[in-house]
Amino acid sequence: MVAGTAGAHQPRGAVALRAGRIAWVGPESELPSDYRAWPRHDLEGRLLTPAFLDCHTHIVHGGHRAREFEMRLEGASYEEIARAGGGIVSTVAATRAADEAALIAQALPRLDALLAEGVSCVEVKSGYGLDIDTELRMLRVARRLGTLRPVRICTSFLGAHAVPAGAMADDYIDTVCIPALRAAHAEGLVDAVDGFCEGIAFDTRQIARVFDVACELGLPVKLHAEQLSHIGGTALAARYGALSVDHVEYASEADAKLLAASGSVAVLLPGAFYAIRETQLPPVAAFRAHGVPMALATDCNPGSSPLTSLLLAMNMGCTLFRLTPEEALRGVTAHAARALGLRDTGIIAPGMRADLSVWNVETPAELAYRFGFNPLHQRIFGGVTCN
Repeated sequence: MVAGTAGAHQPRGAVALRAGRIAWVGPESELPSDYRAWPRHDLEGRLLTPAFLDCHTHIVHGGHRAREFEMRLEGASYEEIARAGGGIVSTVAATRAADEAALIAQALPRLDALLAEGVSCVEVKSGYGLDIDTELRMLRVARRLGTLRPVRICTSFLGAHAVPAGAMADDYIDTVCIPALRAAHAEGLVDAVDGFCEGIAFDTRQIARVFDVACELGLPVKLHAEQLSHIGGTALAARYGALSVDHVEYASEADAKLLAASGSVAVLLPGAFYAIRETQLPPVAAFRAHGVPMALATDCNPGSSPLTSLLLAMNMGCTLFRLTPEEALRGVTAHAARALGLRDTGIIAPGMRADLSVWNVETPAELAYRFGFNPLHQRIFGGVTCN
């Protein structure tokens, strides 16, 4: 198939698709003769972009935490809620109580909301089980979602997400987290290993123990770090060559240098920043100065970022973090793909997967400019039109 498109005051472009891949891209006037007889689809001047990737989500979970939303409005902090038995631990109980069918039924509407905005790939984390059986169940559900919808699912084992009530962190790492990781890997359920390095979760020494096992198993790592304080998670992740370091509001310029050297992506999560009314901005200027790629994601989760709109995350990235619209678009395409370790998506180029989004806009900036509005015209997944 040859798809033709053009932006305002731009020459017509063309993209040739074959067997789920991009075969050629360029000005329509330069379309090689080999492709001229192929079936054509005129996009009538609409904008064509790579399909979006949401590179940080927790869409598989039980229950909700609307009461915590009220508590935050009443003045409680994220950390105060967590220490009072809310936060991640409260979702653990609801997730443990849900079987696979229930978790799938709850996750699908969240996934569908993302797909409706041109998303083709979603990262899904475990971390709301905090026991071996539930962690494995969450990962099985994540894999199952990829068979129920035209979407690519990347899984992250997040056993080191929180310390269960009554447990000691080191004992939990030994008796639950690492055995669960080994079991999940043996079952083929893990694409990457994540952790939450923060004062209310795990310190750098404990995360390092989990990362050592990930390295032994040949799995890449990523990390929630420097969200609420600065305890050295970014430096730790850089030392392990992490795919990404996520949140990073309290990261420093020294951290930016380390990320640049390690090739790690800084994943910005403005939904969580907004929902918990954070005031510490991530060091975007330092990331720019040192050439650190910046991705954007929803961080869709039941507590600190109940967000299922990557378009809104783009607008928030620009409005709250002062990203440019071009940076926001790269953040949900090329840089999001890099944050997931994917080399075959995120850009429009020969040989890449034909995962594309067609938009009813004239310029890329319009995607980040509007909010509460979805201009998607068509989503193409593996060369097949999905709507």
